[in-house]
Amino acid sequence: MDPMQKSKLVVVGNGMAGMRVVEELLKIAPDLYDITVFGDEPYPNYNRIMLSPVLANEQTIDDIILNTREWYAENNITLHTDARVNKIDRVNRVVTTENGTTAAYDRLLIATGSKPFMPPIPGKELDGVIGYRDIKDTNDMIGAAKKYKHAVIIGGGLLGLEAANGLSIQGMDVTVIHRNEWLLEKQLDKTAGGMLQKSLESKGLKFHLETNTDTIVGNKDGRVSGLRFKEGFELPADLVVLAVGIRPNYALAESAGIHCDRGIVVNDTMQTFDPRVYAVGECVSHRGISYGLVAPLFEMAKVCATHLANFGIGSYKGSVTSTKLKVTGIDLFSAGDFSGGEGTEEIVLHDAVGGVYKKLVIQDDKIIGSVLYGDTADGAWYFQMLRDGKPIHEIRDHLMFGQDSLGNTGHQGQDQAAAMSDEMEVCGCNGVCKGTIVKAIQADGLFTIEDVKKKTKAGSSCGSCTGLVEQILASTLGGGYAPPSTAKSICGCTDLSHEQVREEVRNQKYLNIPDAIKGMEWKTPNGCATCRPALNYYLISTWPHEAKDDPQSRFINERVHANIQKDGTYSVIPRMYGGVTTPDQLRTIADVADKYSVPMVKLTGGQRIDLLGVKKEDLPNMWADLDMPSGYAYGKSIRTVKTCVGSEFCRFGTQNSTQLGIDIEKAFDHMWAPHKVKFAVSGCPRNCAESGIKDVGIIGVDSGWEIYVGGNGGIKTEAGQFLCKVKTAEEVIEYSGAFIQVYREEARYLDRTVHWIERVGLDYVKERILDDAEGRKAAFERLLYALQGAVDPWKERATKRNEHKEFDTIEI
Repeated sequence: MDPMQKSKLVVVGNGMAGMRVVEELLKIAPDLYDITVFGDEPYPNYNRIMLSPVLANEQTIDDIILNTREWYAENNITLHTDARVNKIDRVNRVVTTENGTTAAYDRLLIATGSKPFMPPIPGKELDGVIGYRDIKDTNDMIGAAKKYKHAVIIGGGLLGLEAANGLSIQGMDVTVIHRNEWLLEKQLDKTAGGMLQKSLESKGLKFHLETNTDTIVGNKDGRVSGLRFKEGFELPADLVVLAVGIRPNYALAESAGIHCDRGIVVNDTMQTFDPRVYAVGECVSHRGISYGLVAPLFEMAKVCATHLANFGIGSYKGSVTSTKLKVTGIDLFSAGDFSGGEGTEEIVLHDAVGGVYKKLVIQDDKIIGSVLYGDTADGAWYFQMLRDGKPIHEIRDHLMFGQDSLGNTGHQGQDQAAAMSDEMEVCGCNGVCKGTIVKAIQADGLFTIEDVKKKTKAGSSCGSCTGLVEQILASTLGGGYAPPSTAKSICGCTDLSHEQVREEVRNQKYLNIPDAIKGMEWKTPNGCATCRPALNYYLISTWPHEAKDDPQSRFINERVHANIQKDGTYSVIPRMYGGVTTPDQLRTIADVADKYSVPMVKLTGGQRIDLLGVKKEDLPNMWADLDMPSGYAYGKSIRTVKTCVGSEFCRFGTQNSTQLGIDIEKAFDHMWAPHKVKFAVSGCPRNCAESGIKDVGIIGVDSGWEIYVGGNGGIKTEAGQFLCKVKTAEEVIEYSGAFIQVYREEARYLDRTVHWIERVGLDYVKERILDDAEGRKAAFERLLYALQGAVDPWKERATKRNEHKEFDTIEI
C-alpha cells in the first residue's frame, strides 16, 4: 500500500458507542483513516438515552442529535444513513448494504447495538404492539397517543417506566405489567422499589406486579384491543409496549463467521477473533457480560480507539455500573451490589414521609453497593469510593450524610468540585472526569456550561451532573465565571420560565388552564403532569376567588384530601390548632379509630394525631364522625404551627407562645402555597418548639418576638435566618403573613421557602417586608383577602356524602 494512502476504517453502526470510538480516534490519530459509517436509521448519531425526554415532551429530536451531518462532513467522514449492512466479506474485506452499496475496509468496527427482546406472547404481531428502542418507536408512541386512550407497558424496568411516564404525559391512561415483586428489581431493593412505585402512582400510573401476560388480544382489524393475563383478569389496550429487556444484535457478525456467544466475543482490546475486526457497545460479549448502559460502552470505546490508532495500549477489564432513572421528578441512583448478603453490613437512612431512602452496603471496610432515593446528590461520591475501593472507617460516622458533613459546602458551594481529584468521574453517562473538564476550560477558553457540554459532552446526556460541571467552571475560572440565568422553562410544553408564566397570568388575567395554555401557546394542547399543577397554583394564587381551581391538576393527595400510603390506604390527620386538643376531641378520635378499625394511631412531629390505614371509601364518613377541621397534612399548604407551652405554664416562658400559635394557625388556615409551609412558636430562647428549622420560626424574648425565615428540618437541615424583631403578637402575624404572601406570589411551584430565599436573597426579603411598610401591609391584606370564605374540604366532602353523592365521583 502507498505509504501516503490512508487506511480504510468502516464502521457498521452509527450509534453512541461506534461514534464515540470515532471521536476518540479523531483526537489521537486524526489522519490515520478514511472513515466510512453505515447507519440503518435515517438520522445522524443521536443520544439514545434521551428518547424518554422526547416522549415526555421535554426535548425534541433535534435536541438529542449528538453529531450533526455537518460534523461528519467537517471531519471527512462518509456517512450512509438508512443503509443496513447485510453482508461482511472477510476474505475480500468488503461490506455490502441491502441496497447494494459496498465499502472496502482495512479495519472494521462493528457497533450494531441491541434490539428489544420480543417475548413469545401470542398476539405480539398485532398492529399497535411495539418495542421501545429508537426514534421510530418514540414517534409511533407519540402518534398512538393522539388517537388512542389505553396503553399497557409490559416490563417494569428502566425502559418500561420511561415509556410509561412519557405516554402518561402524552395523555394516555397507562398501566404497567411487571412479573417481579417490585419495580426495577435489578437496580433497586424492595424498599426503594416501593417508594418509586408510590411516586409514579401519584403521577397517575397504574401497576400490576407479579403478573404474567397470557395473550395479547386483537380486534377484527388486526389491531390490539386488550390483554389477557394468567392470573385470570383482562385489561383494555390500544397500545402495548414490550419493554422486557434487550438482546445484543450480533446476527450480522455471526453470519460472517465471527465467533459469537450471546454477543460478539471480544478480548480486552475490543478485538474479535478476526484481528482486523473490532466491536464495541451493546452487541458485544466481554468476559461473558453484555452491557446495556452508556458508561461502559464509552469505556470500551476509549480502549478500542487506542488500538485502532496502533498505540497498543489500554485494556478494558469490565465496568462497575450505576443507574439514574430518567423519569421526570424522580431522583434515584443505584450502583454495585446493593442486595448485600453474608459478610456484608448495611447503613440505612429511611425518611418515608420526606421521600428519602439511602442504603450503603459495606464489606471489608469498603462500599460495595448503594441505593439512593429522593436525595441523590452524593451518588457520584459514593460511586467513586466504590470503584476506587476506598476504606471508609475514618468517615463512617458521617458517611450517610454525604460530603456536606465532612466540612465542605458540598451541594451548594464550590468546595465539592475543588476537593475532587482530576481522575474522579463527573459525568457517568459520558465517562468524563474532572481533569478532562478543567483541561478543556483552560486550553480552549470555555466560559459556559454549554461550552463544556459541546467540548467534553459532560452534562449533555441525562443532565444530573450539570450542577457539578458548573461548580468546576466556577472553581477553575474564579472571578471570570458568570453564572447563567436561573430562568428555565417550566417544562417541555413551553419555553416560558416559571416567572414568565406568572407574569403572563397576571398581565392577561387568565382564569382557567385551557385559556392560559392557549394564550401562552403551549407546545402541547393539554399540558403535562409537570406544568398543570404549577399553572393551576399560579392561577388561583394570582386571582383568588376568580380563577377556576382544577382539582384534576392537583396531586392525588390534594384531590383526595388525605395522604395516600404505599398499600393504597390513606392517612387522616385532623387539625389541632397550635398542637392543643381537648378530652372530647381525644375521645372522638378514639371512637372513630375503633369504628373504622384504624390499624395505627400515631403522634406526628407536628403535634398532631395521625390515623393510618384508612380505606378510601371510609374517608367521608370518618370526616363526618370526627367533625374536626382538615389538617391539610396532605397538601402544598400550611401544615402545622408547632408550639411550646410558653408563659402560661412553663416557668422559663417569657411569652404566650401557645396562644400565638393558635392565632397564627387560625389566621392562615386553608392557605395553599408553592410547597408545604410549617410554622413554630417558642416561648423563650430555649426554643422547645424547634422554631429554628421551620419556614417561619418565632421565638419569644423578654421584649417581644424574634422572627426567623427559611428554615427546613428535612434530610438536609437548614437553619432559619433572622428576619426581624417585633414587639407584639399582632405584628408577628402581620410580618409573617406578609412574608408568606410574597413567597406565595413569587416562588416557583414546589419551591420551599429556603430555596426561594436562596434564589432572591435575604436582603430582597428584608426590602419587601421591613423597608417597605406600605408594601408589607398590602401583602398581608392580599393574603387575608385570598383566605376569605375558604371552605373546609373535609366538611364539604362529608356534606356531599351525606347527600348520597358517590365519593368516587368527587375529583378522585
